[in-house]
Amino acid sequence: MDAAEKQRFAALARAVAERRDQQAFSVLFDYFAPRLKSWLLRQKMTASEAEELAQEVMIVLWHKAGLYDPSRSSLSTWLFRIARNRRIDLQRRARTRILDEADPSLQPVAEIGADEMVANDDRDAHVRAAVSRLPEEQREMLRAAFFLGQSHSEIAEATGLPLGTVKSRIRLAFGKLKKVLDAENA
Repeated sequence: MDAAEKQRFAALARAVAERRDQQAFSVLFDYFAPRLKSWLLRQKMTASEAEELAQEVMIVLWHKAGLYDPSRSSLSTWLFRIARNRRIDLQRRARTRILDEADPSLQPVAEIGADEMVANDDRDAHVRAAVSRLPEEQREMLRAAFFLGQSHSEIAEATGLPLGTVKSRIRLAFGKLKKVLDAENA
């Protein structure tokens, strides 16, 4: 591309930016869209992806031609840089969509057998019984922290107790639960 052609394209881009000149845009589209598509195809994009991305770049030209600065680069360089950046964005998005089928979090949950259900029910009953033997203030702290999902600070604020007291009561409750449950399992 020679200097005269670069100046011509810069003038056409300015006409698009300043007057939304459709004829100027048409000339730019007819010249650059096929070249962008061809370049994108060489970058290992499918024909439909390359076509779509080339059109996106031309839409950017239509809407943001005022951002083009001919003193910094040629219009060709500006458009191909936009195409390159959009292609990289597409590749990044495509990479994040690929799922690993072996990922344990994507596997169905195994069926729980009858023996395991009975064992879970027994364990739950033991824990409930042990919790019911705790002093009321410790039971309330555990309920707020683990069933209501409140932080220690939220519990302190709700009860008007100092944060250290809340933490101490929860720690004491765990200590008592551990002793009771260990004694039952021994």
